[in-house]
Amino acid sequence: MGIWFMAARIGELVLGCRDPQLLARFWCEMLDFVVLDREDDGTLEIGPREGWGGPQATIILSYRDEPEPGKSRLHIDLNPTDRDQDAELERLLKLGARPADIGQTGEEPWHVLVDPEGNEFCLLRARIDPV
Repeated sequence: MGIWFMAARIGELVLGCRDPQLLARFWCEMLDFVVLDREDDGTLEIGPREGWGGPQATIILSYRDEPEPGKSRLHIDLNPTDRDQDAELERLLKLGARPADIGQTGEEPWHVLVDPEGNEFCLLRARIDPV
């Protein structure tokens, strides 16, 4: 077998939303991110304090007047870093996340949640080291 080199990696995730400010507060608090850039149309880029291009992807909260039709095919999976899944779930719910029912059985090792605008994300069980 040959040596594999990484050819690409995710630099940004883009999320269309009606209220970039609201979602920036939510996601920054949840991920310990900061606002990195602001556009004239209200679009915000959030990410780690080190900025774009580091080990973590940034999130672009792109202003949209109306939600795009149909269900988004992209969602974010989160792993707790400094606490167990139950403690992290409690923290996320206090921040404004809400449980989402997408047909889970209740036996899954993750929780499906939505942010304040209804964008789905999952909280996984496995802990990972903070970056």
